[in-house]
Amino acid sequence: MFERGKIILVPFPFTDLSSQKIRPAVIISCAFAESPDTIVAFISSIPFRKSRFHVSLPNTHSDFKKTGLKASSTIRCDKIATLDKKIVLGEVGILSKSLLKKMNTALASALGLSRD
Repeated sequence: MFERGKIILVPFPFTDLSSQKIRPAVIISCAFAESPDTIVAFISSIPFRKSRFHVSLPNTHSDFKKTGLKASSTIRCDKIATLDKKIVLGEVGILSKSLLKKMNTALASALGLSRD
C-alpha cells in the first residue's frame, strides 16, 4: 500500500501545526517495510499559479482517472510531511509513470537538488 506514487487520504497538518484537515497526498518516499513512517506531498484542488515546485493534474489529462481524484488538482512538492503510516485513511489512486516523472522533477527543484 505504501508504494511511491500512490495517492492516499491523510489528516494533513497545517504548517503552523494548529490543526489538520483530511486531504489527498501522494507518497514520495520509497516503501520500506521496517519504517513506521511515510513521506508525502500535499495535493490541493485550489488552482495555483504555475511553479516549478508544482505538478498540475488537470481532469482532462489522459491519466487523470488513475489518480482517483475528483477534481483538477495540484501536487505541492513544496508542502511535504513525514507521517506515521497508521494515520493513513485509505488509498485513492496512483500516478502514472509520466506524472511520477514530473513529480520527481518538481521535488528535485523544491529540495534544491536540480542543476538549474
